[in-house]
Amino acid sequence: MDALWPGRSRGCAGAGAMAARRLERLAARQGRRFLHPQPPRPCELESPMKHRLLSLCLAGVCVWAGGPLAAQAQQPTPAARPASAFSASVATEWFNLVLLLTQQTPGYSPPVASRALAYLGLTLYESVVPGMPQHQSLAGQLNELQSLPWAQPDEVLHWPTVANASMATMTRMMFPTASAENKTRIDLLERSLPLKYSQDFDPNTVTPEITNRSETFGKLMAMAIMTWARTDGGHEAWGPLRRSQQNYVPPSGEGQWSATPPAFAAALLPWWGDVRPFVLKTGSSCAAPPHPPYSESPGSAFYKEAQEVYQVSNKATQEQRQVSLYWADDPLKTPTPAGHWAYIANDLLKSQKADLAKAAHTMVRLNLAMADAFIAGWKTKYTANLLRPVTYVQLVIDSNWVPTLMHTPPFPEYPSGHSVQSSAAAGVLEQVFGANQPFTDNTHNDRGWGPRTFASFRVAADEAAISRMYAGIHFRSGIEGGKVQGRCVAQQVLALKLAR
Repeated sequence: MDALWPGRSRGCAGAGAMAARRLERLAARQGRRFLHPQPPRPCELESPMKHRLLSLCLAGVCVWAGGPLAAQAQQPTPAARPASAFSASVATEWFNLVLLLTQQTPGYSPPVASRALAYLGLTLYESVVPGMPQHQSLAGQLNELQSLPWAQPDEVLHWPTVANASMATMTRMMFPTASAENKTRIDLLERSLPLKYSQDFDPNTVTPEITNRSETFGKLMAMAIMTWARTDGGHEAWGPLRRSQQNYVPPSGEGQWSATPPAFAAALLPWWGDVRPFVLKTGSSCAAPPHPPYSESPGSAFYKEAQEVYQVSNKATQEQRQVSLYWADDPLKTPTPAGHWAYIANDLLKSQKADLAKAAHTMVRLNLAMADAFIAGWKTKYTANLLRPVTYVQLVIDSNWVPTLMHTPPFPEYPSGHSVQSSAAAGVLEQVFGANQPFTDNTHNDRGWGPRTFASFRVAADEAAISRMYAGIHFRSGIEGGKVQGRCVAQQVLALKLAR
């Protein structure tokens, strides 16, 4: 096993070791040597990731260094160029398509969509980080991710080709239920990018051998990350991992959440807070501050918050109504809240003519933060299990009242998911682009709701947060508590050591 994972413990013998010896004998006969991933800890070699990677190698997917193919090539090897030498076009094109898939594929509720975006951002980063000399892999920093493939230092890889192959492979795996038309779009984009961006895919320097090696490495990286993804508890959230669990029954009692009109839908993803976070130790690591104690007394803080929602929603100005609809980001109509912020980042990368390296470290941090924000927010939601404004107002203030702008989502109130996720996103983007970076948001131009310009990411995040009170679906404490929680998530993600 040493050829793939140096430092293997002898106490981990088994079927994996036998298969590894077969690989080593095969490599010796063919005069090849294996690509070395970063070493895992002892006894991790029987993990699902190892078995998947091992099967890839047996199928001939592993990247080889040297061997007969190299011997046949008598021409000098082209000098490797870093990822920063190429434009961000491959990355931005793939995220453009991913956001379309997020919008058009059933089942991609906001938490599920944020998870897909996070794995895609991580795939982009890990596939090109060997070409970013000042950066390092996140293996060993993210939860239960100890090892990933690593490029041979003496083998030239073409980073746009690596990124194209890895993003195509991961997009297919993250959207297995995409429509036939959208699956065709994935194939078409993968084939067309080398033609569309010839400045990044120069055939005079990118030989067929380099192309093949780069594509193989990109696919291997995507498959390695997907093997890890399948163990997080969120993969196919509605499928096999949930079949052993009983149907969720919300707690009953004073102030507790119950299904809301008009659909009275079942609670959405009540166990999402137990999905393995990427950076946070657990879904409870970034706790939101407590909400006001539940009370039906007219003089209580809780009553005053409900009264505020009732009055603001009933008397919302035209601007407030537009703000609430702009930030609604409903699934199947938009790329969801996480997709909205990914769109903003993607646009900025394009407008600033960023390079591939900047796109990679921007998208990985942004999307990891938003995914962990949804996990933390969902953990708090189903722990606090606080009723929604519509339930309280009908019970205490006005039995006939319902929010007029949108239906209340089917999950507990505290905290506001928009507040958590938007504050986390803004915290990351401030670090990448600057705290006072103005920007134009074009996310909803196709719906006739844009463009809109904001003075900073914090201004946009605060507007996204308060939009939920304008809509009549959140209390102010849920909004403010969510912002605190989201900023905590951003700080945790920004503490990752990307730089060497």
